[in-house]
Amino acid sequence: MFDADKFISEKVEDLKGEIKGQAVIAVSGGVDSTVAAVLVSRAIGKNLIGVHVDTGFLRKGEAAGVGKMLTEMGVKHVIIDASEEFFSALKGVTEPEAKRKIIGERFIRVFEREAKKTGAKILVQGTIAPDWIESGGGLRDVIKSHHNVGALPKDMDLTLVEPLRDLYKDEVRKVGKALGIAIYDKQPFPGPGLAVRILGEPSRESADIVREACAIVEEEFEGAAKAGKMELPWQYFAVLLPVRTVGVQGDVRAYGCTIVVRAVQSLDGMTAAYSKIPHDVLEKISIRITNTMKDKVNRVVYDITNKPPGTIEWE
Repeated sequence: MFDADKFISEKVEDLKGEIKGQAVIAVSGGVDSTVAAVLVSRAIGKNLIGVHVDTGFLRKGEAAGVGKMLTEMGVKHVIIDASEEFFSALKGVTEPEAKRKIIGERFIRVFEREAKKTGAKILVQGTIAPDWIESGGGLRDVIKSHHNVGALPKDMDLTLVEPLRDLYKDEVRKVGKALGIAIYDKQPFPGPGLAVRILGEPSRESADIVREACAIVEEEFEGAAKAGKMELPWQYFAVLLPVRTVGVQGDVRAYGCTIVVRAVQSLDGMTAAYSKIPHDVLEKISIRITNTMKDKVNRVVYDITNKPPGTIEWE
């Protein structure tokens, strides 16, 4: 039986011995990196600097929300707008593994620049067990290279510390709850962000489309769950397909994008079952998306694939 309080006390003591001097931590605003930030902050205090990178592929309002949360938790931090750097690096890139590796490398370069300003030699990450398991190595096949594992550049000039490396998502949530972190049950969000929810080349325009679609999916599912119409899925979001289909806007032929809605139930992300969402909720999402972006999106579909054979994210 996993004991969150015991893990916290032992890990904080371990970190005090492991980290000497200053360290930077990659803080996305998700559960894993937030839990890691609070643990390390308890161990080394003001010697920890949280770095939140706005890649251009964040959810709606994410950067502002992360800044507010870190301030409330007393974690010293900076927010870096590196969106132009990421969009430029991904120009013309469509292959999923290539995206993940480019994004992972760009993240490290940003962290190295910030670490250099303070003399920090250590990078803390919220890596958890499924990240390195799915990234392959040894006898394990690569399912997908997580940006914080399989996409790390070989010439990285920082030493990695990963306090959650042996935990699964349900265990991380228990630690977060024990630490008093308000977002301990927040749904997962991929490290590469919306770039892996855009099938094809990621661009500012495609990021804007899928960001708005994800926000609508989140609002409608959360509203329906609060009203007692459905169980809130473990993870839920939208995906933008690289295909256009014929539609009708008024009496005019339209040729727009297709959005996929994805929602699953899971315990630790290693396996998942698609969520049985009421049709009236899906219909409302479809109407909102196509009305909000009527000049860009004219078709919405729902993914009913389990994991396996599919993965939770599409890339």
